[in-house]
Amino acid sequence: MAHAHHHEPDLSAGNTTGVKHGITWLLIGGSLLVSSAGLGGKLEAGEAARAYLVFMIVAFSTCLGALFFVIVQHLTRAGWSVAVRRPAEALAQNLRWMWVLFLPIAWMGWNGTLVNLYPWADLDVLRSVSPAEADLVANKAGYLNPRFFFARSAIYLAVWAGLAHFYWSSSLRQDRTGDPAITAASRKWAGPSMILFGLSTTFASFDWMMSLSPAWFSTMFGVYFFALCATLGLAATVLLTKDIMREGGRLKGIVTTEHFHDLGKMLFAFGIVFWAYIAFSQFMLIWYGNLPEETTWFLARQVGAWLPLSWLLLVGHFIVPFVFLISRWTKRWNWTLYFACCWMLAFGCLDVVYLVVPHVPHDLGDFQTYAAFAEKHAGDGPHGPLVTYALAALFLAMGGARLALSGKSLVPVRDPSLGESLAFQNM
Repeated sequence: MAHAHHHEPDLSAGNTTGVKHGITWLLIGGSLLVSSAGLGGKLEAGEAARAYLVFMIVAFSTCLGALFFVIVQHLTRAGWSVAVRRPAEALAQNLRWMWVLFLPIAWMGWNGTLVNLYPWADLDVLRSVSPAEADLVANKAGYLNPRFFFARSAIYLAVWAGLAHFYWSSSLRQDRTGDPAITAASRKWAGPSMILFGLSTTFASFDWMMSLSPAWFSTMFGVYFFALCATLGLAATVLLTKDIMREGGRLKGIVTTEHFHDLGKMLFAFGIVFWAYIAFSQFMLIWYGNLPEETTWFLARQVGAWLPLSWLLLVGHFIVPFVFLISRWTKRWNWTLYFACCWMLAFGCLDVVYLVVPHVPHDLGDFQTYAAFAEKHAGDGPHGPLVTYALAALFLAMGGARLALSGKSLVPVRDPSLGESLAFQNM
């Protein structure tokens, strides 16, 4: 691939097409969000709140997955990925403004309706529905209370915004100055950054999703959420890069089949194999232990219309993409990798629905009573707004990334490892 060293394409993204794409995607995402809210007006308050939470989690997960990719490249001092790092940086920088998406949750806390989403927010309301669960959750009140919940959430949002800004601004500054010390600093701080990333995403998953069922707990839930972030972030990075490349041959000779091959391998490793390992381990240990306070969460997902969804996740998130992407050629052909990424985005969104929406109190007694309650309250399965909310989140993330790239180089042109990336070939 020596020709890559002599190829000097226009790497600037400062064209009207890129800006138009970004604005178009943002408008589509905004329209979907508004239409979702309209559809959600027909839902009960709790259902509408969970539908919005699906939107928020999909948006954050996509950008957090891209942030993980950026940090891990610096952490491992990887040279191959420099040519494809800028689209991931653009996706991750959305985290600088995504705190806005948390404002509706904050508003619920302000006007006293947070209990519609999180049962622990008002123990009196919870006690009227499930006394035993209320007593159990009361023991967690030191952690599960609105004031501490919002304080922790503010920390997560600040950490993510800070990490995203650091790597985005450092990368752009190096484009201007060419100072190799900037890369050295990015690598130096990658270790602490990864620790902050891991802690913040783990606790955010506990607070924002696991506490939807406050009597339930799983020590593997944070790792499950990380696998979800990796799925959405890596798939979105590939699609964003391919979208840029369709515009007048941009990145031709810079981003090659070799780079997409490795991105496909990372998606296969984190989004399919690692996700399946964590999902199965969590399920198997809880099934084997057979403790009521643990099994309730899975039972809510194995009644009514949620049972087919559980099987669909197993087949669509693991079996089908595993068979499809395990071959070398499917990761190297343009249309097969594109299809695989669209597929993984769809099932990543479905996974968020699976995590967020179903809920049944844990102390209803025998399984027949439990199943009857579930059929009535959680048996309808996914509803319309969930799909449009998830799509809105993806369009907003991709649109924000396209706008951020306008006027910027599409590649870290003065990164010390760019030459290694341009010459990269898989063995």
